[in-house]
Amino acid sequence: MTTSMERGTTTSRSSESSGEESSGEGSPGEGSSGEGSPGEGSPAGEADPAPAEPPSALARLGRGVRTVGSRAHWTTPRLVRALTALSLAALLALGTTATDVLGGARDGTDTIGHRAAPQATRAADLYFALSDMDAQAANLLLIGADPDYTALRRQTLDTYEQRRAQADDDLQQAAQAAADDPAGQRAVQLVLGRLGSYEALVARAQLLEEQAKSPAGQPSSAALETYRQATDLLRQQLLPAADQVTVANEATVDHVYQQQRDALGSGWWWLLVVGLLALAALLGLQRALAVRYHRVVNPALAAVTLLTGAVLVTGLALVGRADDHLVTAKSNAYDSVIALSRARAIAYDMNADESRYLIDPTRATVYEQVFLEQTQAIARIEGTTLAGYNDRLAAAADRHRADHAVVPFGGYLGSELRNITFAGEQDAAERVLDTFQQYQLTDRKIRDLRTAGKLKEAVTLNTGLSKGQSNYDFEQLGTAIGDTIAINARAMDTAIAATDDDLDGGTAALAAGVLAVALGLTALGVRPRLREYR
Repeated sequence: MTTSMERGTTTSRSSESSGEESSGEGSPGEGSSGEGSPGEGSPAGEADPAPAEPPSALARLGRGVRTVGSRAHWTTPRLVRALTALSLAALLALGTTATDVLGGARDGTDTIGHRAAPQATRAADLYFALSDMDAQAANLLLIGADPDYTALRRQTLDTYEQRRAQADDDLQQAAQAAADDPAGQRAVQLVLGRLGSYEALVARAQLLEEQAKSPAGQPSSAALETYRQATDLLRQQLLPAADQVTVANEATVDHVYQQQRDALGSGWWWLLVVGLLALAALLGLQRALAVRYHRVVNPALAAVTLLTGAVLVTGLALVGRADDHLVTAKSNAYDSVIALSRARAIAYDMNADESRYLIDPTRATVYEQVFLEQTQAIARIEGTTLAGYNDRLAAAADRHRADHAVVPFGGYLGSELRNITFAGEQDAAERVLDTFQQYQLTDRKIRDLRTAGKLKEAVTLNTGLSKGQSNYDFEQLGTAIGDTIAINARAMDTAIAATDDDLDGGTAALAAGVLAVALGLTALGVRPRLREYR
């Protein structure tokens, strides 16, 4: 019995073994030759399926986005690390934005307040000094060798020397300031090269006049011809070159001012947006920590949030203050300074034309017309002659005094009266108008005396320093202009200094320190929570 069962078991195992071998080798009908028939494992006559293509980059991106967007992907450590990185990046962006905006404001204010504006006013002062040099040279010929004017002659020579020294000093400073301005350098070099020739011609005219011992108002023909060469050189070359330096610096001031105001306007909004993003990132991080870790508040992150809010408010306030100071310095103060500086320079040239009118009958009509043009540049009254100017100006001035908001004349004085901003400026500008009117009235008397043939009386009225005489009136005008310039110049300096104080190195160092503390506190606030997952 046992033997039969063993034989059966043996037979069964042999059959299984034989079946496995047959299956492994395959039967001849199934392509056991080793080449493999087409469509092995498939119905006869069908090709193998093509291998699957790898997914495209777009597909991989979509899969990655879906993965990142899934709730399962954002484990607590990943979420905290991402929000921490976002907060740190936002804080750095806030610091960078504030540095760019406020640094640009500091640089723009420095360009206007410490370079371009002083250069423009210095160039206007050069124009003024050159004009007054020529006015004094004309007065020397005008008074001649008349003994009645001995003291006046000495005083006129002193004033000429003072203006010459002032012009030399202005030229030196203008040359230094124009180091990076090719056009300005050429203009300054022209003045430097021609000023010596002008001074030599004036000296020769004085010598010829002393030798001729001519009476007042009647210089010798040789002295007059030499002076004509000097004044033509001044008016045709020196003064236009000096004015070119002024115009170039005015253009620089205007360009930097507009550029800086645009930058401050957009910078304020950029700072606000970046600051709000930083606050949003910090608040999001705190909420995540509160929800995931069941904590009400993270002290370090709360401190960073408060610090960031304070920095944002302070930064916006500094940008606003910088913009206000810029408007005060340029629009309110500098525009008045440059207008009045040019008015003063033209006034001195106008005063010289008054003397030229008396000493040179041949050119009297020309000098009278130039005098009117310069008068109009200071206070423009449209459609008037020199003879009718005073009446027209008086009517316009009366309208203005009745209502200071009404300024019915143009020119540099009109520009100033429309730009009254600072304490005491209105009264100072009104004195300019008053003294300008008085000077014009005295000038009219001089011309009437000259027309009536009373030359010496005209010369005395022109050169006299007593009240009611032309040089006295002109000195009052110059003083009034200078006082008004001083009010605006002080305001400009104060505004520039305020911006310098707001945006100095101490402010930059404090801002860098605050940023470093904020970054450190942010890292310190999340570190204990992340360590729980190590």
